[in-house]
Amino acid sequence: MTNRAAACAALVYTFTVVMLGTTIPTPMYALYSEELGFSILTSTIVFATYAGGVLVALIAFGRWSDSLGRRPMLLLGVTFAAASAVVFVTAGPVWQLLVGRFLSGLSAGIFAGTATAAVIEMAPDSWKDRASSIATAANIGGLGLGPLVAGVLVQFLPYPLHLSFVVHLVLLAIGAVAVFMVPETVDVQQGARPALQRLSVPAETRPLFVRAAIAAVAGFAVLGLCTAVVPGFLSSIIGISSHFVAGLVVFLVFAASAVAQIAARRLDTNAALVSGCAALVVGMLLIMLALSTSSLVALVAGGIIAGIGQGLGFGTGLAAVAGATPPERKAEVTSTFFVVAYVAISVPVIGEGVAARSWGLQTAGIVFAAAVAVLAAVALVASAVEARRSSAAPENSEAAR
Repeated sequence: MTNRAAACAALVYTFTVVMLGTTIPTPMYALYSEELGFSILTSTIVFATYAGGVLVALIAFGRWSDSLGRRPMLLLGVTFAAASAVVFVTAGPVWQLLVGRFLSGLSAGIFAGTATAAVIEMAPDSWKDRASSIATAANIGGLGLGPLVAGVLVQFLPYPLHLSFVVHLVLLAIGAVAVFMVPETVDVQQGARPALQRLSVPAETRPLFVRAAIAAVAGFAVLGLCTAVVPGFLSSIIGISSHFVAGLVVFLVFAASAVAQIAARRLDTNAALVSGCAALVVGMLLIMLALSTSSLVALVAGGIIAGIGQGLGFGTGLAAVAGATPPERKAEVTSTFFVVAYVAISVPVIGEGVAARSWGLQTAGIVFAAAVAVLAAVALVASAVEARRSSAAPENSEAAR
């Protein structure tokens, strides 16, 4: 495949398909709960195992594509995704679900960095200014499409716990062929050896990193809540058991995040962080209202607004941190940022499952939403103070003259 536009499109397709597979189980957690008899806590642990796989991949494989090339690592990611789908097709006991989610996390962790770099490097010159946005759309768009596609298949077609993964295997087979045909974008040096990704943040970047990381923690906690627990909220609290509706609600959250991340590239960093944190606070307040009143409208509105907030905060924060970091340390700082984010997508959600066991899903959900709102409010205040300080600095400089 010598045409750069076609090769880039093939990479975007595969990126989307791999990320789609990571969220396919979302509308199925209620069915797994019925068939295997596990609680909301088990659902959150199964979900969090995915984040564990992502973290392992970020640290273990984060720099391998720079040494071995993009294409071998992408093929490895597709292989992990296919292995995950096979495990889910044959899944019986809970331990198999845990294995499947871990493999899915490995595929996502590899693709998050490697596929983004490959898409940007492969993009033709006429696409260069929007290549990063295209990669973002493939990543977040795939995450959103997973629950939507699975929701339709589970709700309206037979074999609800298996068909989605069979379809995913077919899509992955096409993606593997596509990756195999695209040219390599890295000049692989003979004898180069891959290494573990070091995690650290230089002193000069830490203040910005902390502000951005607080916003990322709040935003990713929201994504974890939506992916792992929202289907339970819909069935247990609001009284809607439709798997299609569950998938659609989660899709809207990710779609809002994707649009916001793309739009955030045109905004000032401080303005985007302030707006994103404010949206997270509003979204969490609406979700608290939804859980208190069993309102589907408030839940959907809260999820969309929170998704916008997550997209603004994460996209802008990551770009700002990367821009403020010396080039030779960019990979380790970016990986550190992603590690913080994926810890945030798993640990709080497990806490939600533990709390639901003691307090009930409704109370635990309200407390969780309140905690995320407080965290987002802290990031909001910190970003607003920094924005005010930054705007005052030029005035002080001018007055000194």
